[in-house]
Amino acid sequence: MTILVKIFGDLRKKIKGSNVTNSLPLNMHIESNEIVTIADILDKFAIEKEETSHLFVNGTYSGFNKKVKDGDRVGLFPKNMSLLYKWYFTKNEDD
Repeated sequence: MTILVKIFGDLRKKIKGSNVTNSLPLNMHIESNEIVTIADILDKFAIEKEETSHLFVNGTYSGFNKKVKDGDRVGLFPKNMSLLYKWYFTKNEDD
């Protein structure tokens, strides 16, 4: 299973070996059959839930329990890039 993970802002600094010299997101293709939810992706990169503000799967505002599948695009935004989404949109989560 391959997932494109786009990591924005200060969260890029948490990825070992990344060279953060511009404002573009860090694009990483991860291949793992052990990834089931967004929370699993955060664990893989040692990102604490409290460090994030908004999470997206295929452009849809999502929560930590949102399941991901092969070919999905996941966006991870840090707290200092928070948006007003939580007031206007409902998080898309799986049980």
